Amino acid sequence: MADKQRTSIDFPTFLLSLCSSALIHMGEAPDPVSGEKSPKNLPLAQQSIDLLALLQEKTKGNLSKDEERFLEQLLYDLRMKYIEAVNTKKG
Repeated sequence: MADKQRTSIDFPTFLLSLCSSALIHMGEAPDPVSGEKSPKNLPLAQQSIDLLALLQEKTKGNLSKDEERFLEQLLYDLRMKYIEAVNTKKG
């Protein structure tokens, strides 16, 4: 069996993966496989944002101050981009 190099994942990296997913679904970041911007899929973007909000709620009191601030800032930024994406779609 070949040795597989494992990368460790920490909480901020996990949060960034959910954030990246939301950005891809909002058409803000390229798809990691194709390198192309994906068409907007706002329900999937909202789902990623909701998952981050759920994590924020369920981990309250168990995160370091830096992790709390990081998650709060990610959510704020994603929510603002989501509102912009929704308003752009309407107009």
